[in-house]
Amino acid sequence: MSLSTGSGFTADSLGLDPIDDGTSVLLTGEDSDALEAVFYRLTAPRDDEKAVLLATDADGRSVKQSLGRAERGADDRAAVLTCAGPAQGDDVRTVEDVSDLTGLGMQFSTLLAEATGEVDDFRAGILLCSTIMSEVEDTRSVYRFLNSNFLSELRRSKALGVCAVDTSADIGSDVTSTITGMKTSFSAHVEVESAGRNRATLDVSGLPGNDGTVDVSW
Repeated sequence: MSLSTGSGFTADSLGLDPIDDGTSVLLTGEDSDALEAVFYRLTAPRDDEKAVLLATDADGRSVKQSLGRAERGADDRAAVLTCAGPAQGDDVRTVEDVSDLTGLGMQFSTLLAEATGEVDDFRAGILLCSTIMSEVEDTRSVYRFLNSNFLSELRRSKALGVCAVDTSADIGSDVTSTITGMKTSFSAHVEVESAGRNRATLDVSGLPGNDGTVDVSW
């Protein structure tokens, strides 16, 4: 995979060519540390970009610190909706019940709409969607949440979206069939396999110029 230049969202820290506007990436893996490392490198906003992240397991401060480690200054260009920890000004907002997908979707959609009014290009992400699945009774409601409040916004915006799923989590249903179903709604799939401390192998499909495997480190 070459490090070409051009339009799109850069992901050179992962050895990927620029990713087209409007791309939605389903990010999966069994190792949570490797999964999160790749997630933050895909969603950390560059100059003149903004990030809107939904964090189900980490507080806003931790999310911003992780973004800053992935890309210098990215923490100052991000808005976080968190299900853990306190709110912190306008950039870190909280939701009390992760299983309330109606309320969660409304708050997330509000942040996404605000981002479209502030910048031309933004990155959006959900970490972790598997936590949401484990909290709801019907996994199909998560599909509806994604299509109504996440994927639809990506399709009409100059955005890159990343939805991370920990495949080792107990989501109350068969994770393999769930991932198979989710893949039909996303334009690309990246599977993350840990290759040791601070290393991973990415199995990439659906990203033009990037399909195949790539070894990454951080």
